[in-house]
Amino acid sequence: MGSSTVNENSFLNNFIKSSNAVSKEVLALGMLAATKEATKGLSLLSIFASTTPFIGLFGTVVSILDTFTHIGQTTGSMSVISTGVSDALIATAAGIFVAIFSYTYHQILKRKSFELISYIQMQSDAILARKG
Repeated sequence: MGSSTVNENSFLNNFIKSSNAVSKEVLALGMLAATKEATKGLSLLSIFASTTPFIGLFGTVVSILDTFTHIGQTTGSMSVISTGVSDALIATAAGIFVAIFSYTYHQILKRKSFELISYIQMQSDAILARKG
């Protein structure tokens, strides 16, 4: 907070190069760039979290249909049914497994992004208040 220079690796440095003065607009541009960088990849993670249960369910339905096909072709013993149901449950479990971890990781990253963006906003407000 007490620094009079901007770190060369910071987002703000890219925008200050064009102007020596720190203004509300330059800070807003830095904020937008930081927000974009902090939230990069969250959409893809959200898609994984929301679609993998459906993919697992689709695998379950396909496996159950395959089991019914085998029952119709054979005498329909219990081993055919149990094998098909077992395969179906593996597909469901895999979809749920991926969804749980991707959703959890998405929420953690989303929270960290929010905290970072809030911190940057506070720093921007402090710089503008000191300037005025």
